[in-house]
Amino acid sequence: MSQHRETGIGPPDEYVEAEIHRLLAEDPSVAEQGITVVRRETGLVLYGEVESAHRREEILRRVAERFPGVPVTAEIGVIRTEAPTQIEQLP
Repeated sequence: MSQHRETGIGPPDEYVEAEIHRLLAEDPSVAEQGITVVRRETGLVLYGEVESAHRREEILRRVAERFPGVPVTAEIGVIRTEAPTQIEQLP
C-alpha cells in the first residue's frame, strides 16, 4: 500500500535521510530497523514491512511530526504475525 504525504518542496538531503533512519531505529516508540529510507527527486520513500497497519501509521506519524517539511511516500507492507489457521498440505 502506498501512501503519500507531501508538505515541502524539493528532495531532502542525505542528512534528513540519515536522521529518519536514526529515528526509526532509536526511538523507543518505533524501534524499527527493517524500514529502508530512499531519497528520490520528489522526496523520501520508506520501504519495508511491519506487523500491523497501526504500526505503519505510527511510523508515518512520527516521521511527519519530526520532519514536517519533508515529502514522504510509504511503501510499507503489513505482514501476517499470527499463526496460520489451516494446516499446510505439502505434495
